Amino acid sequence: MTEENITRIHLEDKEIILIGTAHVSRHSAEQVKEVIEREQPDSVCIELDEQRYQSIMDENKWKDMDIFKVIKEKKATLLLMNLAISSFQKRMAKQFEIKAGQEMIQGIESAKETGANLVLADRNIQVTFSRIWSNIGLWGKAQLLLSVFYSIFNNESISEEELEKMKSQDTLNAVLNDFTENFPRLKEPLIDERDQYLAQKIKDAPGKKIVAVLGAAHVPGITKEIHKEHDLKRLTELPPKSKAPKVLAWIIPLLIVGLIAYTFIANPAAGIQQTISLVVWTGTFSALGAAIAFGHPLTILTAFVAAPIGAIHPLIAAGWFSGFVQAYIRRPSVADFENLSEDVFSLKGFWNNKVTRILLIIVLSNLGTTLGIFIGGADVVRLFFENL
Repeated sequence: MTEENITRIHLEDKEIILIGTAHVSRHSAEQVKEVIEREQPDSVCIELDEQRYQSIMDENKWKDMDIFKVIKEKKATLLLMNLAISSFQKRMAKQFEIKAGQEMIQGIESAKETGANLVLADRNIQVTFSRIWSNIGLWGKAQLLLSVFYSIFNNESISEEELEKMKSQDTLNAVLNDFTENFPRLKEPLIDERDQYLAQKIKDAPGKKIVAVLGAAHVPGITKEIHKEHDLKRLTELPPKSKAPKVLAWIIPLLIVGLIAYTFIANPAAGIQQTISLVVWTGTFSALGAAIAFGHPLTILTAFVAAPIGAIHPLIAAGWFSGFVQAYIRRPSVADFENLSEDVFSLKGFWNNKVTRILLIIVLSNLGTTLGIFIGGADVVRLFFENL
């Protein structure tokens, strides 16, 4: 059997066999099966966390999702990002007529067949996202979202040659490739920290012979990091939330309200003009966001009405209200949840599925409100100085 994409490491009394895979390669899945059956390891480590493992093992999990609970827990953006990245991987898999993550599924099945311990060796994806999110500023966050969605909804086919190149990347890396060039700091949470986490989990796996199924991007780093000790607790700590956004979230509305109140006293007509400007700008942009996501007319109206309130009260977000209204009027059916795995293949599917449409309405309504606050707030300041 060929040793291509296989790295063997001897660590004290353990033999560790790393299989570098492409996440949408049929050859990778076949190689995983061949290696595990031949080596008969004590443990099989796979590059999955508990959340992604459950997703693979229970393809019907979407049927049990409560969209109202997602909105209440403020997880709409995270869920939308997860679905978006999933769509990128599944689009590649569909093009080459294979199942996304087949090599991981094969690793799970082969571990069961050989009686090996199954070790979920990757860090929780939400921790990774949180640590990525904390490493970039507001403009970086906007670029990140655009980069992810552009990569996903780019309809160009992927050649076999490009697929082979992707063996040096995992799904997250592939989606964020151009972005990481502009934000080198992302390499630490996206690659380096995960290499360290994976290396420690593999090293700690029970038994003397370990097979690890990994995206090829992680093999060089793990080969280096596996000879060191790493603190898993430190690597899974959520970054402390900056107080600056919360402070600004209160200061900006208070400043706007204060300027309008002062202007009302000095010149009531100008104060009314300021109020109208803030309402129109925030309401219009929030409603526009809901309209772009093809929200119901009542959803669009809700976004318009809720946005000015959210502009002066940081604990209220227009997207939550418009999302709730859309979910109530156009409640997703079981079929919508079942079809998520197919609908995320395309931009059209994302917009047509009732579940992803609700998520888009929440995100775009909130983005519209934020844009409206900046423009409307600037107009409030202009009118204030004109009427001093």
